[in-house]
Amino acid sequence: MERKEEIRNAYRFLGGKESNFYDGMMTYSTAPGKAICRLVWNMNEEKNLRYIERALSGVPEGFAGKLLEVPVGTGVLTMPVYSDLPDADITCLDYSEEMMAAAKRRAKGAALSNVRFAQGDVGALPFADEQFDVVLSLNGFHAFPDKEAAYRETFRVLKQGGTFCGCFYVRGGNRRTDWFIEHLYRPRGFFTPPFETAESLRARLAGMYAEADVEAVEGIACFCCRK
Repeated sequence: MERKEEIRNAYRFLGGKESNFYDGMMTYSTAPGKAICRLVWNMNEEKNLRYIERALSGVPEGFAGKLLEVPVGTGVLTMPVYSDLPDADITCLDYSEEMMAAAKRRAKGAALSNVRFAQGDVGALPFADEQFDVVLSLNGFHAFPDKEAAYRETFRVLKQGGTFCGCFYVRGGNRRTDWFIEHLYRPRGFFTPPFETAESLRARLAGMYAEADVEAVEGIACFCCRK
């Protein structure tokens, strides 16, 4: 079975068991989550799966190196992937202990013995230079208050030749999404400016990395870079 179908099936199974609103929205697996995806993000199931698939494209099947995920959130998007990477050395970091607690429960439920967790700030990562083969960041950069530090730190801990991949909100991809971000998400502190556009993100990453690929799916930019 292809990874795309494995992820789709895992998220459908989650939708039958998990009532958490955030998780249902991230995975397009519950009725309220689907409604928010359509209303705010103009995403149907295929678009939702497309951006996740592209964001995870830098983590190859059978990956057996060292991976850092920051922020891990509740782990809902990645634990199904990590279940198929038993030989990988995976570190998950988040500033929110509450979110990370949910990720820990999910990892424990999946019996993932190769996943460890650390509480910390992406702007000051507690890791040595060039420590990871892959740095993965899903839906985090739009919330980080010090984005410049986050770009520097994720670059610093990545090995030469390593991969930086993930996704986050960019303005200009969908006007309705931009309205909700400006009038709802930003005032409540969920998202923190300044925000990239797909074009500015492409230029920034091309200036930092040897290779940088950026694809926008509505208001979400997916990226995969090689250092």
